Parts: sequence; C-alpha cells; structure tokens
Amino acid sequence: MNTLRKLLALTSFSSPLALAATASFDGNVPSEPPAGWTVTKTGSGEPKWTIEIDDSAPSRPNVLKQSGNATYPLLIKDNTSLEDGFVEVKFKAVGGKVDQAGGVIWRAKDADNYYVARANALEDNVTIYHTIKGSRVAFKEVDVKVERGIWHTLRADFSGNTFTITFDGKKVIAATDGSFSGAGKVGLWTKADSVTLFDDFDFGSK
Repeated sequence: MNTLRKLLALTSFSSPLALAATASFDGNVPSEPPAGWTVTKTGSGEPKWTIEIDDSAPSRPNVLKQSGNATYPLLIKDNTSLEDGFVEVKFKAVGGKVDQAGGVIWRAKDADNYYVARANALEDNVTIYHTIKGSRVAFKEVDVKVERGIWHTLRADFSGNTFTITFDGKKVIAATDGSFSGAGKVGLWTKADSVTLFDDFDFGSK
C-alpha cells in the first residue's frame, strides 16, 4: 500500500495532467463495438464501429474501424468529463466515395452538441468545427496533405475558448470559439461513408 501511494504521488507531481488515459482497443472483442463506448450519430444513418485485427496497427493487434454510413458517425467514450485538456488519436483513411475523414470530439454534451477537429483525405485539409443542435459550422480550416492508406496523428488541445489542432506533430490550427464551456465527453468522429481505422486514443485533463 505504501508503494502504491508513492507511485500515485510521483505521478501527480511529475505531470501537469490531473487525468490521462489511453485506449489501444487491444483488450476488446474483435467484430464487436468496444466496451465502455457509446455508438451514436449526428443526423441519420447507421454507423458501424467494430474492433478488427490489423497487422498495420500502431499498437498491435487491434484497431477500431468505422465502416457504416451516417451523416456523422460518433463514438463517445463513456464516463469522461473534460473541460480543459487534450484528445489525440492515430487514424488511417482507407475508403469512402463521399468522404474519407477521421476526427476527434471534445466537450460533447450529447450527439448533437460538441467540438470536432477532423482531417480529410479527399479534400486534403484539417478543419475545426462546432456542432450545435446537430448543425456543423467550421470556424477555421487549413490545407494539409492527408494521405489515404497511411497512419496519421490528430490532436486537439483545449483550454477555455482557445484551441490548438496538431496534425502529424505539426501545429496547423490555432483558433478561439465560445460555443461550449464547461466539461463534456470525448470521442471519435467520421463523416458519411468514410471507412476509417483508429488506434491509440489518448485523452487527458489539465
């Protein structure tokens, strides 16, 4: 018990994060949605989030795959509540005729109200939006090469009304917006018929 207390104390003083966690999806059952997450959507359609075995996974053996078709398929992490912090994920766009996108969400109140940052392999850009009552509005976009079929890393840091979006280790967007304050849930996002793989979902509060 004393050893555990020392480790907890060391962790709390050695990091500015009050909470940090990683979902690698490796402990989940293949062909099923991951436990501890809620499958949902903004708009209409049928999202399909499943765990799949993939040798290309950044942390093998499993990845998370979205292969359904909905306006905006969402996967929300249960029991999360972050106000200021970060979300980060590795993703790979592998298909889609209408769209090929992968994104992270934060301060989600429900499936119709949240912030989202996404990268799009058809449009070659990274964009930050607020979605309010199911309506998505961009408030900053930057042209970035998003190659299909390779793994990328997308990260959003948020503090108050200030946001920084990082793509493959490079800060690409700095923006402000006051649509949502207070804590909310974090999660993952795609659009339309995007077939997208995800791995190593990290999140933490500051």
